[in-house]
Amino acid sequence: MPNLPRTVTSPKKFIIGSGILKELHEYIKDFGTNALLLCDEFIIERVNQETLPYLHMAGFKGKTEKFNRECTDAEIKRIISIIDGASADIIVGIGGGKTLDTAKAVAFYKKIPVIIFPTIASTDAPCTALTVVYKEGGAFDRYLYLPQNPDVVIADTSIIAQAPARFFAAGVGDALATYFEARACYAVDGVNLVLKRPSRTGLGLAHLCYQVLQENVECAMDAVRDKIVTPALEQVIEATIYLSGVGAESGGLAAAHAVNNGMSMVPDLHKAQHGEKVAFGLLTQLVLENAPKHEFEEVIRIMKVVGLPLTLQDMGLTKFAEQEWRKVAEVACDKHDTMTNMPKKVTSAMLYDAIIAANNLAERYK
Repeated sequence: MPNLPRTVTSPKKFIIGSGILKELHEYIKDFGTNALLLCDEFIIERVNQETLPYLHMAGFKGKTEKFNRECTDAEIKRIISIIDGASADIIVGIGGGKTLDTAKAVAFYKKIPVIIFPTIASTDAPCTALTVVYKEGGAFDRYLYLPQNPDVVIADTSIIAQAPARFFAAGVGDALATYFEARACYAVDGVNLVLKRPSRTGLGLAHLCYQVLQENVECAMDAVRDKIVTPALEQVIEATIYLSGVGAESGGLAAAHAVNNGMSMVPDLHKAQHGEKVAFGLLTQLVLENAPKHEFEEVIRIMKVVGLPLTLQDMGLTKFAEQEWRKVAEVACDKHDTMTNMPKKVTSAMLYDAIIAANNLAERYK
């Protein structure tokens, strides 16, 4: 591998606050005059009522479009044709991770600005220069590496606090792995998510992400259950959306996300959230590293506080089939995936054993 430079990559702006949906035109005006707002089904009516009138009053054009649930090549092409038809010069993604990933991909192909407005804090997708493309059936297809991060990422705490607690917990699961994966990647001078070497800043942000979770996760979870906004909730949203995204991108991924990608092969787990699978992937990574007991215990404490599933059965697995899980291990150890950022070379046989060991360990802590 050539001597790659180190990087820190981040969105141009990260905004966190309450009641921002009505003020979206304030952020759109810096980048374009004719916006396509790609929305999840559950928020589109609200965007029509709260965002579009203010956008039009401010003298801008804009229209909404409902996202079709999966970030596939076909969906990306469909949105591009709508952008072309409307002559839109900016796209705004409003919804969950797949909606946001689609908006980012469309912005890349059309060479237009993108504003990202997550309605749930279930993954760190909003801030990254990356789109995860899926096949039509829902299995992982590929990573689409983008030349830059979103122009603006807006975390509206009043909307995120209303989302089901399970989504928030999944975001914590995704963010929980950030530090451990960045630590592994940094230790081997691996390759981060923009295909450069990890930076000390990336590692530092990943570590801060873990610290913020440790300090605030109980009070943040109380707030989510009551659908209220508190300082602890705001800090955890900052960790799950910004610190986790920028920390993972600049610091790098390792086994936890590779295991998640492998688990996309298991039909039983298709309904499991990304962050739920990543959290189990983190337990598997800690087994591979033979991590100290206090690290396992702190990770499991946080998983329990937010109500993340601990075991494969908790995630929906009805029957453990050896062949299926050997295939999971094989996919996770693909030479193009992030398993290569682990301190020791991990074979699919080693990983298969580690998955079983992680599941046994989770059963014990239940």
